[in-house]
Amino acid sequence: MTKFSDLALDPRVLQAVSEAGYETPTPIQAGAIPFALQGRDVLGIAQTGTGKTASFVLPMITLLGQGRARARMPRSLVLAPTRELAAQVAENFETYAKHTKLTKALLIGGVAFGEQDKLIDRGVDVLIATPGRLLDHFERGKLLLTGVQIMVVDEADRMLDMGFIPDIERIFQLTPFTRQTMFYSATMAPEIERITNTFLTNPAKIEVARQATASLTITQSLIEVKPVRKDRSFADKRAVLRALIRAEGEACTNAIIFCNRKMDVDVVAKSLKSHGFNASPIHGDLDQSVRTKTLDGFRDGTLHLLVASDVAARGLDIPAVSHVFNFDVPSHPEDYIHRIGRTGRAGRAGKAFTIAVPSDEKYLKAIESLIKTEIPRGALPEGYVPDSGEGRPDRTERPREERGAKGRERGKGRDRPVKPHDEVASMEPVVAAPASDAPQESPREERRDERSNDRRGERRDRSETRERRDERPTERPTERPAERAAERPAERPIDRSGERVTERRDQRDDRRDYRRDRDLGPSVIGLGDHVPDFILRSFAIKPSRADDAEETATGTEG
Repeated sequence: MTKFSDLALDPRVLQAVSEAGYETPTPIQAGAIPFALQGRDVLGIAQTGTGKTASFVLPMITLLGQGRARARMPRSLVLAPTRELAAQVAENFETYAKHTKLTKALLIGGVAFGEQDKLIDRGVDVLIATPGRLLDHFERGKLLLTGVQIMVVDEADRMLDMGFIPDIERIFQLTPFTRQTMFYSATMAPEIERITNTFLTNPAKIEVARQATASLTITQSLIEVKPVRKDRSFADKRAVLRALIRAEGEACTNAIIFCNRKMDVDVVAKSLKSHGFNASPIHGDLDQSVRTKTLDGFRDGTLHLLVASDVAARGLDIPAVSHVFNFDVPSHPEDYIHRIGRTGRAGRAGKAFTIAVPSDEKYLKAIESLIKTEIPRGALPEGYVPDSGEGRPDRTERPREERGAKGRERGKGRDRPVKPHDEVASMEPVVAAPASDAPQESPREERRDERSNDRRGERRDRSETRERRDERPTERPTERPAERAAERPAERPIDRSGERVTERRDQRDDRRDYRRDRDLGPSVIGLGDHVPDFILRSFAIKPSRADDAEETATGTEG
């Protein structure tokens, strides 16, 4: 059996590996390290959790043992897709290079540029970065990549996804052509492998397991949920998740719960907290300090449940995860391999549950086609009570006419002032006309006639109101408001559905009634109820001197 001492590594590296408690390399380490030490390009494909990080960290430390770093010119570069994975790679360098004088720098987002600039200015042997922050430093003129001797792309299938290709290509153009390049990933689709051929030169391909296979130590189970109503599927899935966690009991020492969307991560974490579970969310929108604190709490056991997006599905080394729950079926089948690979690591046993609804059928078929096996179906856990949705309005089962009428009524009532009760009660109900043999008008013509009647009635009411206002005396009237109210014109016609007239007309009537009931006298248009005194005064226009001279001259000529 091959041991680390047989791999021609630096003695200082072997000492650090021995102190970490490792003696026998994993298959990917035993296959990749010899080619990496020879300076060849490497394409490594292996299951997640098999030690791919150490398979490129150990030879890099050995190869960089000779030489010295220069300011702003790192000697090696490691690209990682997420901040957490980049930080994990940095921890591996600290562990295995503690007996050497190699320096490193971690360039990730969410951290101030100042401290990172100081490290780069002093010169680093190993630069670990995410693509975005690396390009930020380069564009600011703080970094040169012409001295890179070794370049590693971790999780290559994710890094070479459509969103990363432009950044990766630009970074490769900034590095020397004579560099040594290594690609590592758990999955490598054929189209992605063709892209890697443009970056690798005669690579040594090490494939220690069939692509897209899960570890045999992971027990997989698919829980199918059929909600009574489609809009209750999210609530039913949360109920199934809680029942599964309770059913596992003490066997579930800790677990990672994966959701497809960041918004769902927050909702599920909040739901679990409200039911007494020790859970916290982690996703890309959180501050880096919060994400680091959450991961540290999950590693040291103070946090029981970690609700995460796919930011935590790639490459994170948390060896003692007992369970993985896929709250959502991943839309990309490769993500399923990475998610369930968070458990069952380093030969430990683990369980992976996937909660699915009928709409996830196409995603399940893609996953089972990728892993070349069917996911075992499991029964619903004990204690699960589906949410029947009783007592809630079901919009999907009501007649369309009823839903439309309620929507119109709700929209009108929101923006329109409500009339007093006595005015509403005084409205005459609409009585249907008796049936006759005469041809009936179409609803469209009937509505047109009603609108015409409404407009004619409104014009007639306005003209009558103006006439009464002109005839009203300027002095304070002697009759009482009740007598004047009896003389008001009849209520204006209402529309076909029996609803109130338009908002503008109602507001005008309310203002007019307000003035009548309070004897405020004639209304003033444009100046409100108060007229300044200087406007009511009369002014005599005195002719100017030029006008007087002109009148005098005219009189003389006459």
